[in-house]
This record gives sequence, structure tokens and C-alpha cells, in this order.
Amino acid sequence: VAISKSRLPDVPVIVCSGVARESDVEASLAAGASDFVLKDHLWQLVAALRRAPRAQLDHEQLVRQNAAAVKLVAVVQELSLARDLGAIIEIVRVAARQLTGADGATFVLRDGDLSYYVDEDAIAPLWKGRRFPLHTCISGWVMINGRSVIISDIYADPRIPADAYRPTFVKSLAMVPVRQPAPLAAIGNYWRDHHECTPEQLMVLESLANSTAVAIEAVRIRDDLEHRVQMRTRELQTLNDELEAFVSAVSHDLRAPLRAMRSEIDVMSELNTAAALEANLSRLREQEQRLSTLITELMRLSQISRAELVIERVDLSAVARSVLARLQAAHPDRSARVHIDDGILIDADVGFLAVALENLLDNAWKYTANCAPAVIRVTAHLTAAGDREIRIVDNGVGFDERFAHRLFKPFQRLHSQAEFPGTGIGLATVQRIITRHGGRVWARSSPGQGSSFCFTIPQPGRAEPAEGGSSA
Repeated sequence: VAISKSRLPDVPVIVCSGVARESDVEASLAAGASDFVLKDHLWQLVAALRRAPRAQLDHEQLVRQNAAAVKLVAVVQELSLARDLGAIIEIVRVAARQLTGADGATFVLRDGDLSYYVDEDAIAPLWKGRRFPLHTCISGWVMINGRSVIISDIYADPRIPADAYRPTFVKSLAMVPVRQPAPLAAIGNYWRDHHECTPEQLMVLESLANSTAVAIEAVRIRDDLEHRVQMRTRELQTLNDELEAFVSAVSHDLRAPLRAMRSEIDVMSELNTAAALEANLSRLREQEQRLSTLITELMRLSQISRAELVIERVDLSAVARSVLARLQAAHPDRSARVHIDDGILIDADVGFLAVALENLLDNAWKYTANCAPAVIRVTAHLTAAGDREIRIVDNGVGFDERFAHRLFKPFQRLHSQAEFPGTGIGLATVQRIITRHGGRVWARSSPGQGSSFCFTIPQPGRAEPAEGGSSA
């Protein structure tokens, strides 16, 4: 009874009990109960309710509650229109203070094991932009336990890090979690004088927190849908580009070897020596091989666009060594200095990643054919955004970087077929593989200065790049 009256002094309390000792009845009435009813005589409850004094609210209190309700409705409407987390935080950090008449308000995000005081609205600076371990601050306690808290004297509560509060104006506070269970944020109110947050103030603050949780979830769902639409749009655009490239290939690239084969056949029909016939057959086989390779590469590109990815941990260093060992064995006369960073681990589809590396390293090997020695490096670096960037660098002929965008389009080549034979599909295949993984690929170069092909694939965890490396 005493607790109920201290929290809600204007609300009448009727005690219902299975026991009616005289001492219990007297104690209940002395604590503020308006009546006492036995459980076996619940029919008396109606009369007790009629006898109970009406809860009285003074005019000023009614005005405050009505103003808070009107403001809360307006805030909920604003939150329903918010399109990103920044807009939500801006609305909440102002509303949290206005709704309760507090001297300060803060919005705290859960950032892993840290409380991030992302924004505030207060009469003096608090902790905007700072992070604290969850177990060392009251916002962390609220998010860990999923419970609201009212503290009228911050220096009397062991959950408060007093040293962090001494430079501030704060004497009392209330903090509520955003979302239950598994809170993702907290909203705090602060007072410069000793203040007992009222049940009405706490209720308004909790209502704001509930509306905030709904708004954040709506933003997350909208962002997810927009991301899916963007991904699908990019996939459709890629498929459309590939279709256009295939039409171009059929009209030009695939017709070229067919025309050459037809010409050779016409010549063969007029030849009358075995040596001449053998030479023409050799050229015919070369054209047939070129045509077969083009078809195989087109089929591979088509499969990459349709096949489902199977993501697993891949030792990219080992895959790169295997590809370069094959190239070295196929060209024992070549002199090459190869460096591969140790321990480059990536979560990806191992089959597709091997195809991408094979195309990139085949190119590096091909375009360093005239270098003595050729230098090829495979390294991993950590970007400013925390992603793992893989670089395949060579000292080959290079290219004009102004035309780098053409490299990743099917059948677009920057060097002549006679100088450096190829299908023009390899780098388009690389881009499709990396894009399917949600990453990106690009190239840097200058004529005669070698080339650097780079790609990133988003990873579920952040890891430091490997130190050192190995040579072959």
C-alpha cells in the first residue's frame, strides 16, 4: 500500500486479502488504503469502490498531462515520416526533453559492448559523441536489463559512474530502453535539481521509446527493401548488358572465326599439295579452337549470373599460389618474381573466387611476357572503411587508365589480338563474380608502368591484413 501511494498518491487503494486480522486491516488503512475486502466476500468490493474517494488532479497537472499527450501525438507523427536513423535521433533528442520538462535529454545507441551517446539536447554539454563500456554506465544497465530506471540522487546509486557526472549539471535522471526485449538504444532525461521523475513523466518517456523502436524498425525494413530493389535493378542491368554483349559477339566476335574457317575451306578445295593442305588445316584448327574458347567463356559468364553462391572461408593465398604454379609449369622458360601475402582469408564462394583469381593472374602473366623478370604481387590491405582490399599488381605493359571502364565489359579489349591474344570475356567474368559477392573491382595503370587490379568483398567480420608474405 505504501509503495502504491508513494507512486500514485491520488489513486485510491483497496486491499483484497484472504486473511483479515485486525492488525493487518489497521496497518493497511494507516498506510493509506481506503478500504479492506476479504476474498471470500468479494461481493463487498462494489460497495468499497463506491465509497473510495475520487482521484483528484489539480488544474495545472491536467494542463501538463494534456500538453504532453498532444506533443507525444505530434512526435509519433513526425517519427512515422522519418526516413533514416539520423532523422529519428534528431526528433527524439528534442522531444524527450520537451515532453517531460527536463533540463537535458540524450539518445544512446548500443554499439556492440559500448554505449554510444550519439546526440543530446541539454542546458550544458553532457557526453555527445563519447562511448562507454555497457557495464560502466546507467544507459548500459538499462539496455542490458531491458528495464527503465529512475534515480533521484545520482551520487547515491552504485550504478552511476560518479566521476563522469561531476563535470555536468546532472543531479537526477530517468532512463528508458528503446525496444524490448533486446534493446538497441536508450533515452535519458536529466535534471539539474534533485527530482523524482513522476509516473506520468516515465510513462510519456516510455511511450516515446516505444514509438522510436517502431520508427527504427520501419526504417530498417524500408532500407532493406530499397537495397533489394537496387540489387535487383543492378542484376537486371548486368543481365541486359550481357545480353547486348552476346548479341554483339554473335554478330562480330563469333562470326569472325567462322568467316576465317569458311575462307580456309574455300582455299583447301583448290589446293593440290599435301603441305599446303596441312598448313590450311592447322589454321582451321586454330580458328576452331578460338571459336570453342569464346563459346566456353560465354557459357561460364552465363553460369555465374545464374548459379547460387556457396559462401565459406577461402584461403585466397593458397588459391593464388596454385594458379601461379600452373602458369609457371606451362611456361618454364619464363622468369618471374612472385610475391603472395600469407594468410589472406576471405568468406566467398571458393569456385567462383578461383575463377576470378585465375583470370586476373592469367592477365598479369600474359601482359608481363616481355618483362625480364616479370614481377607479380598478390597483397591484402585494410581500407579506411575496414574492408579487405586485394591487389594483383604486375610490371607489365599497362594501359591508359582513361579507358579502364572498358576493361570489364565483354569483348572490350585495350590491346590488339595479334599482340596479346584473348577473348575479352575474362575481366567481365571477374567483375560479375565480385559483384555477385556484393563487392567491387577496379584497375589502375599507366602505359608501360604495369597494372594494379583491386577488388573488395564485404566480410561479416573485420580482420587485419596479413603481415609479411611468401615468394615463389
